Amino acid sequence: MRRRRAEKRKVLPDPKYKSELVSKFINIVMERGKKAIAEKIVYDAFASLQEKTGKKDALELFGQVLDNIRPMLELKSRRVGGATYQVPIEVTHARGITIAMRWLRNFARLRKGGPMSTRLANELFEAYQKQGAAVKKKEDTHKMAEANKAFSHFKW
Repeated sequence: MRRRRAEKRKVLPDPKYKSELVSKFINIVMERGKKAIAEKIVYDAFASLQEKTGKKDALELFGQVLDNIRPMLELKSRRVGGATYQVPIEVTHARGITIAMRWLRNFARLRKGGPMSTRLANELFEAYQKQGAAVKKKEDTHKMAEANKAFSHFKW
């Protein structure tokens, strides 16, 4: 028997942009509880992104980046009679944003050279231009979901 679903916690808005979205991203970037360092990395990356694009509002840019990366579908493994199928499932808006942020962080960490803020800024800039590893990951995920849509009747 399963217990009730845990309720979502509200994240306090970040001090600079007063945005819950940025605060959530800072928490995702954070390692070993070092929030001040994560804040500095994210704020430096946003400043660098503003410089590169020539736009004023970093929040608007970040929103655009997340929209470019956010997946609409994801694959979930389902075991049916000894066989495991990759079943495409639609992603809720909140989960899509969380996945997009995680992909941004992971691909920034995989990049070579320079401090994390620079690598994150480059990943953000490429995602803004609809290029880069995170956008490719989204496209690959959608292709896989399209290829496996024959198994979509297994979602329950």
